[in-house]
Amino acid sequence: MKFTKTLLLGSAAGLMAASGAFAADLPVKAKAVEYVKICSLYGAGFYYIPGTDTCIKLGGYLRAEVALGTNSVYGAANGSPAGAHNRLSNYYTMRAREDLNIDTRTATEYGVVRTFFDGVFSWTTGGYQGSGSATGGTVYTGSLGLNTSGATPALVGSSVNGTDGNTSAGSLGVYYAFIQFAGFTMGKAVSQFDAPWTNYPGNNFDGLVGGSGTVTGVTQFTYTADFGQGVTAAFSAEDATAYYQAGNQNLTGATAGGMIGGSYGTNSIGGSRSPNLVGMVRVDQAWGLFQASVAAKDNHVAYYGATETTGHPDDKWGWAVQLALSIKNIPTGAGDVINIQGVYTDGATRYNFQNLAGSSYSMFGSSGVAYQSVGFANAPDTVYITGSSQETVKTWGFRGAYTHNWDPYWNTALYGAYAQAQYGSLAKTALCGAGGAGGVFGGLAGVTGCNPDFAVGQIGLITRWTPVKNLTFSGDLNWTHLDQKYSGTVGYAGAGTTAKPAALYELKDQDSITLLLRAQRNW
Repeated sequence: MKFTKTLLLGSAAGLMAASGAFAADLPVKAKAVEYVKICSLYGAGFYYIPGTDTCIKLGGYLRAEVALGTNSVYGAANGSPAGAHNRLSNYYTMRAREDLNIDTRTATEYGVVRTFFDGVFSWTTGGYQGSGSATGGTVYTGSLGLNTSGATPALVGSSVNGTDGNTSAGSLGVYYAFIQFAGFTMGKAVSQFDAPWTNYPGNNFDGLVGGSGTVTGVTQFTYTADFGQGVTAAFSAEDATAYYQAGNQNLTGATAGGMIGGSYGTNSIGGSRSPNLVGMVRVDQAWGLFQASVAAKDNHVAYYGATETTGHPDDKWGWAVQLALSIKNIPTGAGDVINIQGVYTDGATRYNFQNLAGSSYSMFGSSGVAYQSVGFANAPDTVYITGSSQETVKTWGFRGAYTHNWDPYWNTALYGAYAQAQYGSLAKTALCGAGGAGGVFGGLAGVTGCNPDFAVGQIGLITRWTPVKNLTFSGDLNWTHLDQKYSGTVGYAGAGTTAKPAALYELKDQDSITLLLRAQRNW
């Protein structure tokens, strides 16, 4: 009986194991595959994220370029070391860049919820710059900053993959990162003050004066109202600290050498107190568009001296107004367009001399009467002297372009810009004395004319060739002219950062000529 019981139990166990094996071999119904579906709600290129009702679009570009005659990509040679026009100045500056943008949209009962991100990865040529030390030497300015640890040239950014000589180093930038919902825009986006073409009415040149241009976005909280028929209006609170600080300079700290270097005193910007307040109205029609923008900026200064007990000037509000016009469908050809804008600022200089253009100039050239010539200028938001109130700097300017399409593959744009800066009586007295014959600079031997007012004029020509869709080759030639109001000669002590020696220099207008060659593949 015991043997029979054991045999029966063993047989049952074997049958159970066999049935389990047979069950494992039976086909199992596979889970349905979720295919990526096209989302046609928001235009071409959108797809549904699987398992959601959110649509996503990926885009971007890869760009390779070289700029000739400048230490930046792509601006004028108007400062140190490019403006020195000597062996420290780059003959060329190269860059490779990949841009990636991610656009998501979801339909809700409140309207579309949108998020947008645009980031760039760049590798840019560095450049040598004088260290300014008594022993001379240079440091190497790479794509991540400036290494000032010693006179021996060293590549910047050694903390990034430093074991391979930094050949893999580069820079990461965030252009845009914002949410749009129920008429609100929250995050980093193009300023509501800007014209739709930001810095580029028809050009690739980054450094155009004559208008605002936050092409890499500014952090903001904005509400936009759509009135229909192409009419919109926006009110925005925008971060003032990143792109809109041209400077609040204490002229008490001004020196002749500092002025020649493009600095008119000690910059004493205080902590952030108020965002810039911006209003905009725009009309978009088949013929083009018209836009009017206004902005208010709080100029908040720190202290007259190094401590709180030295006192400080009261805050001073600046403002700016800009008009922009685009005209399409002009009779010269299909797709031809004219874009123009004009701006006036009072204590808000960056709305004219936008951040990629800058408002500080120190440029050297040839001379027939001295060792070399020099032209310099600076346009902060406000100036003051110890014990005084702030005095605003007033500017005005314009920029524009005409773009003509020769055929579906070639187009050319002629563009230009002009901007002027004007100081008040406090600044002119401090720097040039009463009547232009005294002060920090006007009383120096050889100086026959002293006036901190100045103007910048620019003109350029760009031609683009698009042999196949989304692949464009372009050449952009730009001339920038500094019209400064100083005259005569001046004994300059020199500067190590530009390798300029102590000598007699002629005060003279200066020029910059640059060329950008670019290849870009959009996707």
